[in-house]
Amino acid sequence: MEQKKLTAALFGNPNCGKTTLFNSLTGSRAYVGNWPGVTVEKRSGTYRFSKDSEMDIVDLPGIYSLSPYTPEEVVARNFIIDEHPDVVINVVDATNLERNLYMSTQVLEMDVPLVIALNMVDVLEKEGRKLDVKALEERLGVKVVLISALREKGLKELMEAARDAALSPRKGHSVLPEKEIYSKAEKAYEAAGLSSPFFHAVKALEKDELEAKANPLPYEEVQKLAQEDGSDLEAAIADERYAFIEKLCKEATKRKRQKESEKLSLSDKVDKVLTNRWAGIPIFIVLLFVIFHLVFSEDFLYLSYSGLIQGTFAEGTMWEGLFYADGAIMSPGVILANFVNCLTGGLSTLVSGWFTDPSLVPLQGFIVDGVLGGLFAVIGFIPQILFLFFFFSILEDSGYMARVAFIFDRVFRKFGLSGRAFLPMIMGFGCSVPAMINTRSLNTEKERIQTIRVIPFFSCMAKAPILAAVAGVLAADFGWAASDLVALLVYVAGIGVAIISIIAMHLTTMREKVPPFIMELPSYHLPQPRALAIHIYDKGKHFLKKAFTIIFLTTIAVWVLSHFRWDYTYLENNQIGESILADIGRLIQPLFTPLGFGYQLGTAWGWAFAVTAITGLIAKENVIMTMGYLGAAILGTAEFAGSDVEAVEAIVQAVSLSGGTITSGALFAFIMFNVLTIPCFAAVATAHAELPKGKMGWTILFWLLVSYVGGTAFFLMCDYPWTIAIVVLLLAGFFTFAYFYNKKKSLEEKMKGAD
Repeated sequence: MEQKKLTAALFGNPNCGKTTLFNSLTGSRAYVGNWPGVTVEKRSGTYRFSKDSEMDIVDLPGIYSLSPYTPEEVVARNFIIDEHPDVVINVVDATNLERNLYMSTQVLEMDVPLVIALNMVDVLEKEGRKLDVKALEERLGVKVVLISALREKGLKELMEAARDAALSPRKGHSVLPEKEIYSKAEKAYEAAGLSSPFFHAVKALEKDELEAKANPLPYEEVQKLAQEDGSDLEAAIADERYAFIEKLCKEATKRKRQKESEKLSLSDKVDKVLTNRWAGIPIFIVLLFVIFHLVFSEDFLYLSYSGLIQGTFAEGTMWEGLFYADGAIMSPGVILANFVNCLTGGLSTLVSGWFTDPSLVPLQGFIVDGVLGGLFAVIGFIPQILFLFFFFSILEDSGYMARVAFIFDRVFRKFGLSGRAFLPMIMGFGCSVPAMINTRSLNTEKERIQTIRVIPFFSCMAKAPILAAVAGVLAADFGWAASDLVALLVYVAGIGVAIISIIAMHLTTMREKVPPFIMELPSYHLPQPRALAIHIYDKGKHFLKKAFTIIFLTTIAVWVLSHFRWDYTYLENNQIGESILADIGRLIQPLFTPLGFGYQLGTAWGWAFAVTAITGLIAKENVIMTMGYLGAAILGTAEFAGSDVEAVEAIVQAVSLSGGTITSGALFAFIMFNVLTIPCFAAVATAHAELPKGKMGWTILFWLLVSYVGGTAFFLMCDYPWTIAIVVLLLAGFFTFAYFYNKKKSLEEKMKGAD
């Protein structure tokens, strides 16, 4: 008879190292989906003891209590109660034992095999503390294992303990003192025939809403008992748990004597600088610039006086344009992108050579220009996107991004949001979809709505190709600063627009008291290489999947529309100006006149920017795909082997040669419009699922209004600096009105409350 495959549930507080442990145990054998009926992320994987022995691992959402208030807490609790995992591995941050053990005392009351994994023991030892495992096991009554998920120490012992526990049924017990009220409540649930009766009894005494819905009959009986008792049982239960935990921690924790200078941990010392009231935000901006310099800069390191130019990096060598140009080595991100562009360009040339028969020209155009050209324009940016995601993952996994949320709480609190809202916003730098899903952790509906609306302003990875290509043209042809500085300016401008939008909403349609922000900052640690690799792999897989589905279909649509007239006549590349796509572009082109890339660009090629902005509404990668494709057509090539910067340059030059006028302000407005406007279809669908009923239409209108007005403002301020004063005065006037409007409404509410 085949032995049943065991299932373990990873369970613990946020920031306890649970995700790091999951990645260490499962590696590439992990997969992500959603829990049935909800959009909370479900992460599952497999741990392999040997070739013939495995255990399924389910990573439950990180929560602080089994008294649920959020969908994540409901999912974690219901999985243990209803799905009956073979064993629960309770991951506990050993450096914050008192806080973490509160939930451990709750899960102890369930009839489920349990193992406690004390994580981060390496950090604990550095702080001069040591835990008495035997004392913990005796008082808690379950197996306790010391581990370091980051350094992958103790994992084998943990999983062997989990397997042993899974094979031995366990009866729940409590750390609460014996009381008659607890005993009577437990008997009420035993009579109902439920498993884990003491756990349910305690939940009923705490007036838990889920318990009331799930088991109404014994719940009502327990409420009568509680009413007869007359005391505040919810507070008493919490006090009794903490009294037990405090005593246990004193018994089990041994601390060596420390000098006064050693009392502060390394994290505390670093935080004195990184979370400083005045230095925190400037340091964050500098870190962003360093990242962008490594990813986007074509002038990464000047070598004019080093002597290296005369050797390997001399002009005219095979390396020029790949590693080196104009007296400087390119950044690692640009070098990797150049390699990919060389490979894809060579492949396009090879495929183009297969079509020698003149009758196959349309087929050649469809395959080389339409399919390969569009896809390769997007794929060329994969190295930079993954490189950017790599750095953001380091900041997040190291614990720094949690500090950034703490820093911005000081700013956001004045404008109607807590620092907690900044966490999903930061996730928006990677992708808007998980960022919007993460807003479920916020406290109020209005806070969630505001956050979802501004998340797209935090430029996601899909917008990086637009930014890199157009910023490169601004730096190379319009005398702007280096492309990495332009990139930093766009990211900071996006954050600025987000803050302005939040202020506007908070003072007008989304007025409410700012919720408190409580978050424990995890200790700094070096990210786990395997975890980083998994993050990057998942991101790359998602990007390629998108490239070969949505972008692939859009590429074909753009090729068809650009190579046929309305009467279905086929057009060569140099006739695209007569195509259906060109006619559609000319129709919508005037709409973008206030942003600088409308009628000013002329009708010959000026429509190209309007068309690319519209295709970007499907997927932001389509913008650069369309740019690369049109750049190839303008240059009259069968394929476009150059960089996407050269593609944008080709369109800019075509506009100028045909009598149109394109300015640096128009190009910057083009970037900002794409950053601020309606996000991709996937993000729109997610926003629709997360927003309350009736708010999606207003959110679409909000995105259109902000991108249009914002793009216009950036165009005017760039090309006509004197308009900066007008924009500032208009903003000041609006916020003055909003301030007094808010004050008036608050006074009316107070008077109404007094009545």
